[in-house]
Amino acid sequence: MSVSRRFSFLFFISLLFILWSSESDVLALPVVQKSVLENQLVILHAEDHSLPFVTLELLIDGGSRSDPPGLEGLAYMTAKGLLLGTSLRSAGRINDDIDYLGAFIEASAGRDYSTLTLRVLRKDLDKGLDIFMEVLTKPTFPDEEVGREKEKTLAGIQAEDDQPGEAAEKAFRKSLFLTGPYGHPVNGTKESVPKITRDSMDHFYKSYYRPNNCILAVSGDISAEEVKTGLLPRFALMPAGGVPPSSTTPVFAKGPETIKIDREISQANIIIGNEGISRGNPDFYAVSVMNYILGGGGFASRLLEEIRNKRGLAYSVESFFDAGKYPGSFQIVLQTKNASAGEAISLALRQMDLIRREPVSDKELDGARKYLIGSFPLLIDTQAKLTNFLLRVQYYGLGLDFSEKYPSLIKSITKEDVLRVARKYLHPENYILVVVADLKESGMNTAAQPRKISGRKEITQHDLGITVEDITPRRQKELNIEGDNGIVVTAVRSDSPADVAGVKVGDVILQIDRKPVRSVKDFGSIIGLWEDTRIIELLVKRQGRSFYVVIGSYLNTI
Repeated sequence: MSVSRRFSFLFFISLLFILWSSESDVLALPVVQKSVLENQLVILHAEDHSLPFVTLELLIDGGSRSDPPGLEGLAYMTAKGLLLGTSLRSAGRINDDIDYLGAFIEASAGRDYSTLTLRVLRKDLDKGLDIFMEVLTKPTFPDEEVGREKEKTLAGIQAEDDQPGEAAEKAFRKSLFLTGPYGHPVNGTKESVPKITRDSMDHFYKSYYRPNNCILAVSGDISAEEVKTGLLPRFALMPAGGVPPSSTTPVFAKGPETIKIDREISQANIIIGNEGISRGNPDFYAVSVMNYILGGGGFASRLLEEIRNKRGLAYSVESFFDAGKYPGSFQIVLQTKNASAGEAISLALRQMDLIRREPVSDKELDGARKYLIGSFPLLIDTQAKLTNFLLRVQYYGLGLDFSEKYPSLIKSITKEDVLRVARKYLHPENYILVVVADLKESGMNTAAQPRKISGRKEITQHDLGITVEDITPRRQKELNIEGDNGIVVTAVRSDSPADVAGVKVGDVILQIDRKPVRSVKDFGSIIGLWEDTRIIELLVKRQGRSFYVVIGSYLNTI
């Protein structure tokens, strides 16, 4: 299963569980009935007779975070293995029988849990259930089929590694998560997958595929009585058993750290981020609002406005918190031309910093809250989405009355809340940066290691790694600079903070942190507060074009 940032972004959005209708602020969902069997299996049922289908989805609390060290990808392979053959049917027979019914069956794994899903016509429900229960309770993990699935998985991993965006995502997770459940790809690695065997899959299956470790959601054209008489007796036969303890809380790397991957490509793929939050974090709703304003709101977001709309540097740029059972990551993801990589990174960091400095506007706050409350119907407009929603509500302990609570949770978020969580969870001075690009073309091919700027209050030209001089009237005229603002960069020390940020000889610095620069004399006084803000923003003019460059307090911040 791919762990691309697109799916991570959709996963985060789907975790919002937003319920709304224009009349009442509460979406009118089908009545949900909850049952708990003696073997501790939780069953949720939502009756809907609008279509002659029934959808079942079983959540098994055993995803990739439960992979043993060295066997990364085991949860993924075990889920796939359910459909590779049973004691009664081969993989081919399972596929043929499902096709004959016009049904759909799928087994998959994610970071936190695995799922087994069936969608079948009401008239064929019994036959579909026979297959569902068989693959769930009688998988054999045949060696030959397992071998083919491993080859397929390895081919998929190689294809992912060839994609710059996937390569950036994997490098980011590997760097950010020092230990814990989310550091490796769900589908494993080229080193771990060959080590997975039929026996290790069978052991994982017997450890986690227990009814007391599962949740079943059922929706569609099936009554409560039919669930009681037709489904519950089947699942009641599954024996409960011991389950391994949960994963430990992750340990995150503290930046700044830059990972550069050289590829012969025209577009730089960039990820900037830091540790995130869990779904159970009380700040989840404030973070949702804040992130929508920063980069999660598409054309309504600051990042897209600054980087795409105003400067045309990227077709898409987004931010998201990848929240799971345990704290995940925060990421800003963008693609831009190699030559504009440094500028795009500077702009993204600037927006991270700005939302931490001052409250958002009333318009931004109102737009974010309306969207987050109003967008939920798109997430539950099919049986499949509804069953998945019910599973998540139960899994994350949100309660079946969540539809009544959610609008007020979002409406209660204030500008002060947004500012507070931005300062708490965004770290523009301690982030992980991954750049997959043509490093020479992007100007980011330096290999030097970072050194920390001294903690002195007075920051000098030497600290920044540049030499500047007052601009001459002739130079002002050449660059069409009005007034007496501007100093010229005459030298840039290799591998210095300014060099890594993309400052070039000949650049004219017009402003520092929005303050006009008129001469070299006042240069030091303007940057004197750097150690407090941790970031300096330069307005630079180069070849008739003005743009911002952001320099952080470490050499490799940009």
